[in-house]
Amino acid sequence: MSDQSIYADLKQLGSATELPTDPEQAVLETVSNPEPDVDYVVRFTAPEFTSLCPMTGQPDFAHLMIDYIPGKLLVESKSLKLFLGAFRNHGAFHEACTVSIARRLVEELDPKWLRIGGYWYPRGGIPIDVFFQHGAVPQGVWVPEQDVPGYRGRG
Repeated sequence: MSDQSIYADLKQLGSATELPTDPEQAVLETVSNPEPDVDYVVRFTAPEFTSLCPMTGQPDFAHLMIDYIPGKLLVESKSLKLFLGAFRNHGAFHEACTVSIARRLVEELDPKWLRIGGYWYPRGGIPIDVFFQHGAVPQGVWVPEQDVPGYRGRG
């Protein structure tokens, strides 16, 4: 399979694309896994993720780390960036944001394994970290630790 053929159906990559206003409207594009016979980990880190508190409308900030072992499909990174950016004006609790991102990726990709760590900055003085995992890691696959330290404030 040539690189050109796996990218032929992409609509967002290589063109100006507006940020979706709602995560439900965001299009997650996929491409065929060019190495389907190998189990390997793909990691996306979004250290400046934002959403809105559904009660106050104030911004919430998180460091997201998404790891997955692809099956037949990979998520195209620009579409993932646009999907995550769509949360900027979306009101939802930390747990809902983190888990809905994971569920959408599982739905679109059908990965062999996926985990997301949502390391949220304090709201009301309490940081909230949210973790989700889908499936079990296939034997023999190296999965690095996320190594995102817990929130320590200034100290």
